[in-house]
Amino acid sequence: MKYLLLTLAAVTILAGCGNKGSQTATRGADILDSVVGEFVTYNLDSFTLHVYNTRDAMRNSSYIIEGDDSLVVMEYPLFRVNAAEFAAYIERIGKPIAVDITDYHLGGSGTLPLTMPEGMPAFIKGPVYSGMMQAFAKEYGEDLVELPTQPAVEVPFGQPRLWAGVTFLFEHGPATDFPGASIIIGSQIYYTHWAPTEAHVSPHQVGSEAALDAQLTEARKALDSGARFFIGGHGGLADKATLEFHIAYLTKLKELRASQPDATH
Repeated sequence: MKYLLLTLAAVTILAGCGNKGSQTATRGADILDSVVGEFVTYNLDSFTLHVYNTRDAMRNSSYIIEGDDSLVVMEYPLFRVNAAEFAAYIERIGKPIAVDITDYHLGGSGTLPLTMPEGMPAFIKGPVYSGMMQAFAKEYGEDLVELPTQPAVEVPFGQPRLWAGVTFLFEHGPATDFPGASIIIGSQIYYTHWAPTEAHVSPHQVGSEAALDAQLTEARKALDSGARFFIGGHGGLADKATLEFHIAYLTKLKELRASQPDATH
């Protein structure tokens, strides 16, 4: 209860700090009439970003980076209806898939060539991730896709890759999270597990002092990256103003935790 009061206090104090910048977006309805999730496209320098907000129970988001002659797909949806809608959208774009990136979220990408950050394939097979997926299977049953089992190519941290004419740089994500990557895409998009938001964050992000510190470090790193937009496996796309609010929120929450050392719940 005391943790909830602290987060409410942080939002109250910072309510006037967030001011979204203007964004130019084109809805994906001209490509596909979405009936489950929502597609939004952003035209950036030298490539197009397609954001798929699945509207599933986990508030997951998936992405397509469209270059001149091919596509990179990221974080393929986990639920069957979303995976089918995502695949149909890709087909309507009409370009081949160069790479399928699974960073934090394994999904229904079938036999596409999997690419993961270094260390993630072993983690997925380990007790933490596999246990989480087994729990999802019990809760959602046949609503979930069959997960791919083919070997994944591992990308070392700090070594850029060029796919679909766009540079992808994999860097270490938050220290207390899965061993996934924060990915800088074409020097304009910063991807990490949780998109910044002007709202309450997940307890997984700030449920301990170590988690809060790791998220704050990650948010400041994202701001320093020079990216224009910030995306996550949860939460879709955010702009710089939202990230700045998120940093202020986490900073205030850290101050409130320090002032109430017994606030552990």
